[in-house]
Order: sequence, then structure tokens, then C-alpha cells
Amino acid sequence: MPLVKLFASVLRRVGDEYWLVTPVERGRIEVEDVPFLAVELSAQGAGDAQVLSFRTNLDEIVTLDANHPLWVQQGADIEGPQPYILVKPGLEARLVRSVFYHLVDLAVIDAAGRTGVWSAGRFFPLD
Repeated sequence: MPLVKLFASVLRRVGDEYWLVTPVERGRIEVEDVPFLAVELSAQGAGDAQVLSFRTNLDEIVTLDANHPLWVQQGADIEGPQPYILVKPGLEARLVRSVFYHLVDLAVIDAAGRTGVWSAGRFFPLD
């Protein structure tokens, strides 16, 4: 795990390509979807005062907020909804299925009729 965390610390995205960038060299790597997974969800508070935090597969905690938004991709070429959260600029985590189901359990319907979750005073649609 320490070696994985070291590589993750130098991971950058340029356009659609991922690079490991050190002060002396850089190398392109292949990433199938996104580089991280959100493997756990915790909720504090309720309603629009609720704060949701995700733990990544590298044990980083990411709070769902304006700087770390959540979105769900859907489409004909995608099997089911694919939820993501921004971990760092240009680097996302895909929510594993169990975490997405937990998130859906916390969902509410807002005044505009959208289904989503509140976190850090902001509403994030799930549909």
C-alpha cells in the first residue's frame, strides 16, 4: 500500500491521459475508467446540514462539497448508473456499488422534484 500511495501522489491527468510525474521524469500510464474507488460512505447530520464523506481505496477521506462534486453518468453504452466524485483536480473516484446503494438510501427529493443528496449545504442530483 505505501508504494501505491506514492504512485498516487505523483499521478496527474493531462487531457484524457494519465501520467506519473516526478521532478526528474514522467511516464504515461493506462487507466481503464478512473484511478480511484470510493469504498465507504459516512454521513453526519441531516437535511441540508448533512455532510457526506467518502473513503477511497487509498484511505483518503473526501468530503462531498463544492470542491469535490458528485455526478452520475448514464447512457446506452454504460451498464447502469456510474457515480463519480472528484478527489483532486482532474482525478476522480468511482463509487463502488455498495457505496452507491448507501448513497441512494440517503436520497431525498428537492423542491424542484430532483432526486439527490445534500452535503455541505449543496444539493447533488442523482438522476
